[in-house]
Amino acid sequence: MGQGLLSRVAAAVGTPTFVYDLAAIRRQYGALDAALGPVAHRIYYSVKANSNLAVLSFLRSLGAGADIVSAGELERVLRAGFQAAEVVFSGVGKTPQEIESAIRAGVSLINLESAAELDIVAATAERVAKGAPVSIGIRVNPDVTTRTHPYTQTGGKGMKFGIPMDEVLAVARRAAERKAVTLRSVGMHIGSQIAESGPYREGAHKLARIVDQFRIEGIDSLHSVDVGGGLGISYTGDPGLNPEAFAKAVSFLPQQTNLTLLTEPGRFLVGNAGSLLTRVLYRKRSGGRDIVVVDAGMNDLLRPSLYGAHHDIRVLEPRGGDGGDIPVDVVGPLCESGDFLGMDRRLPGAGPGALLEVRGAGAYAFSMSSQYNSRPRAAEVVVEGERYGIARKRETVEDLLRGESSSVSWSET
Repeated sequence: MGQGLLSRVAAAVGTPTFVYDLAAIRRQYGALDAALGPVAHRIYYSVKANSNLAVLSFLRSLGAGADIVSAGELERVLRAGFQAAEVVFSGVGKTPQEIESAIRAGVSLINLESAAELDIVAATAERVAKGAPVSIGIRVNPDVTTRTHPYTQTGGKGMKFGIPMDEVLAVARRAAERKAVTLRSVGMHIGSQIAESGPYREGAHKLARIVDQFRIEGIDSLHSVDVGGGLGISYTGDPGLNPEAFAKAVSFLPQQTNLTLLTEPGRFLVGNAGSLLTRVLYRKRSGGRDIVVVDAGMNDLLRPSLYGAHHDIRVLEPRGGDGGDIPVDVVGPLCESGDFLGMDRRLPGAGPGALLEVRGAGAYAFSMSSQYNSRPRAAEVVVEGERYGIARKRETVEDLLRGESSSVSWSET
């Protein structure tokens, strides 16, 4: 995105504002789709990365399905134009109400993450499903270690995600006995921001062995095998995961099993397509450090505080400051010492009124944002070429108070 366009957006919409470049999303989707082109595959976008309706609608126009983890995300994708048959419902803690909503909507697949979940899905399907049995998948915990942040590892032994390898066959047998459900898929999701292809290859080989076990047992209803998402991107100039390397690591799986390959990228598609625009409020010096206070904080972009994540920051509109020789800490306005966007950065011209761009903010930014300190959430804008459009209006204080009351109606005991 060009500096001129971002300055126009900031002038018209204000700050803080998230801006998403649709052309960048198209490039990422096209690169992954082309890399997997030689094998039967389907890309399901992981909605939790960025659930803006305009972004969802655009991804559907590219041919993506949707991978969801809540009833709220189900409603979002339906409103964005997805058909229920284009939706896969994952997630470790689906409530009975969410499962019923998904079955009534007719989602294409419900991925089980525990043996107990099978009972809930099957019982609900027996009660409310009409016509064909409900399609289910099994998410395997393949005990594959990835070199990423501990909070984004999901495929290791002892973690809350997936069904352990030594329990998968028993769950599949039980599923085969329930007439209201049909086992259509087996898969994994080993983590997020993975920069190496090796863990995918290791996990894919384990999935291949599971498929063989199923077939030996006479369980031959599978249509797909799912290698999850988590493909890493570059935030700091270090390489992310090349889509060709990812494809090379997993493409043997659909060829060997004769099943369709499913993958569920989120960050890979939208992460570097987004920026957070913020203005400098104040600049001060304290304890030998130069501090730049901006109008965006950890309630807007939590990743630096939560994960110690690095986001590149550049000055779009310089205002005073210095020549960039003095490193500065870029901090937000919240009453938290952990409220920062970047530390020890060289930002020439980062004085009061300067416009800054925090890059790589397209994934797990607005979707993780909050109203902490009673701060309205930021606006969201999409751009294509030199055009921009508001995809989500900035919240107001009235939005913060909606649904609350200073006087409650007490229930009688």
